[in-house]
Amino acid sequence: MSDNHPRGTICIEDIEMGMTRHLYKTITDRDIELFAEVSTDRNPVHLDDAYARDTIFEGRIAHGMLTAGLISAVIGEQLPGHGTLYLGQSLKFMAPVRPGDTVFAQVKVTAIDHARRRVTLETHCAVGDTVVLKGEALVLAPSRKFD
Repeated sequence: MSDNHPRGTICIEDIEMGMTRHLYKTITDRDIELFAEVSTDRNPVHLDDAYARDTIFEGRIAHGMLTAGLISAVIGEQLPGHGTLYLGQSLKFMAPVRPGDTVFAQVKVTAIDHARRRVTLETHCAVGDTVVLKGEALVLAPSRKFD
């Protein structure tokens, strides 16, 4: 899907309450394999069809942190974007993401502290109408004053 927002930076001076950005990504077997390699999380629920069929998930699922990484991509590439520093993130995993699922990841500005350049973002990921992850991020936004 191609309705992702352009990459770049939105400085603290231009951030507004309610502003949102998002991306879509279809999770592939290769994504899961690469995440397992990079993270060293090789839990068979992610990698072994036979094992995963006998779990509560009844099939392989993507790593929760792979899905959460899409939130990081929206924050780091779009809102606020380049130059943003992550200060914190809460996550609640609501439902599994499976190979082949297209994940919609979105962030929404819920609070702005201009004096400290801090922005609070509501974060969530969904597959279709199912919310698979939700949480909140606190970031330090870039500023034109510090270019």
